[in-house]
Amino acid sequence: MNVAERLAPGAPPAAGFIPLTVPQLAGNEWAYVKECLDTGWVSSAGAFVERFERAVADAVGARYAVATVSGTAALHVALLIAGVQPDDEVVVSTLTFIAPANAIRYVGAWPVFIDAEPRHWQMDPDKALDFLERHCTWRDGGLYNQATGRRVRAVLPVHILGHPADIAPLRDACRRYGLTMIEDATESLGATYKGSPVGAVGDIGCFSFNGNKLITTGGGGMLVTDHEALADRARYLTTQAKDDPVEYVHGAVGYNYRLTNVQAALGVAQMERLGEHVVAKRRIATAYNDALAAIPGLTPMEEATWARSVWWMYTALVDEREFGIDSRELMRRLERERIQTRPLWQPLHRSLPHAGAWATDCSVADRLNRDALSLPCSVGLTDAQQGRVIDQVAASRTMAVA
Repeated sequence: MNVAERLAPGAPPAAGFIPLTVPQLAGNEWAYVKECLDTGWVSSAGAFVERFERAVADAVGARYAVATVSGTAALHVALLIAGVQPDDEVVVSTLTFIAPANAIRYVGAWPVFIDAEPRHWQMDPDKALDFLERHCTWRDGGLYNQATGRRVRAVLPVHILGHPADIAPLRDACRRYGLTMIEDATESLGATYKGSPVGAVGDIGCFSFNGNKLITTGGGGMLVTDHEALADRARYLTTQAKDDPVEYVHGAVGYNYRLTNVQAALGVAQMERLGEHVVAKRRIATAYNDALAAIPGLTPMEEATWARSVWWMYTALVDEREFGIDSRELMRRLERERIQTRPLWQPLHRSLPHAGAWATDCSVADRLNRDALSLPCSVGLTDAQQGRVIDQVAASRTMAVA
């Protein structure tokens, strides 16, 4: 198994490896999937789809939920129902997985990349507001980027690594300028922002259930909203925009984006254990925080006082000067000890497919990308496994400075 295969989301680890993060399937998954197979309800229709939608909507406090084949599909549809048009712009985090930027391009629009802030690593609200207030102008009933001449239509903060972004200032700006806020909560189901679950603070929220997420359906995603018209439009577009399903009449360009009943059955079983998974993730993070505090040169992401993180991917910064080696060398040393780790994503303002998009100064994201390393943090990580990871990290530092 090569490095790419080992790091694939949800991939089973090689023999003897402590995996980065793999699914925890310890509830009713077998029983619910068997029910689908026994009854023949295995495709995009079936009771489990509606049950899964209701479970997610209830968990995040949203009125409506629409299941999709992936988190990226949810983001794509969210942009469509938000009214984002070709050649519009969408303000988005630069430090994130590439999916939201790709989804923006799917609809023919352009990303505007905003730097991360240094303490919690989320979209920097000050830099976002600076762009909206100083680099844009209001005319003809809309907000336009002065540099590109394009209309800004939406703001898409990403709650990365299980921690909420500080979105109240962004939400207020969206209301002031008539912009739609789409929360990318694909990594942060169960997290809360000032006491409210992420995903339902903005106009539309999107979740992912890929193999490495807090709960999984193997693949899959969800769009949530409190707006009935938006939910109806999302459901319409994700089911091929059928106006007459008997005569196959379609009123718009639609998409085959509906989740299958089998995947939803997994999701229902996983949602029954969401609270337990969050508790496990926070326990793992606390143990890491306590242990790594004694190792010079390691700085975990800080949890904000206004946030409750689910610590989806436990990540720390490696200061080469204090630790003795950089994050990539630590990754290679842990790999030799059969411990799976990974760096953060290339910041999107440096991504070749999105070259030419407007961006703020993104020096913080560049530093975080260079220094960050994610450690094993599966829900099922044992104390012995975590102890081994901590011991090997400490040993790597000792050897580096010897």
